[in-house]
Amino acid sequence: MQTIKKTILLLSLMPIILISNCVSVQEPPRSAVRPDFTEKQQNPSVANRFQESTSQKPTVVESAMELSQRYAKLSEETAVLRQQNRDLTNANQLLEEQVVALDAKLQQAQKELSEANDVVIAMQIELNSWKTDILGFRDEIRNAETAQLEALLKILTVLGGEVKVASLSKTTQSEQ
Repeated sequence: MQTIKKTILLLSLMPIILISNCVSVQEPPRSAVRPDFTEKQQNPSVANRFQESTSQKPTVVESAMELSQRYAKLSEETAVLRQQNRDLTNANQLLEEQVVALDAKLQQAQKELSEANDVVIAMQIELNSWKTDILGFRDEIRNAETAQLEALLKILTVLGGEVKVASLSKTTQSEQ
């Protein structure tokens, strides 16, 4: 059945093939006729198609090689940048740990400083109150010393000693 179909197809195509092979007598074959230069010029792209041109776009292979080189270069840059990123991340982590440790030390130092300030303020208050007490008792101490001197003067006079009042006033003035 297939062979019958093939033969029918071949027989039907036979006249078409024969007609296409026939050449009319009026038109000479092209190969026998020399081209006339007066006819129109050939298209420049047809004339240049067999010549190599450096201004044309790069070939597919050249483009692939160029893209491969770019990819390799960018891969290297990516690897370098990733390594730098890891290094910076590690350094950042170390710095964060140092910040935490130093922050704890800073809090402790601030606490100790505030306690030291409180102690200094308390000592300043005590010093001021001591000065006030000492200066306040100065007159009382002078009065007590004067009373002692007068008592000694009376004791000396009872024992029979002579005391001059002028020398007594000089000693009391020089003490002040």
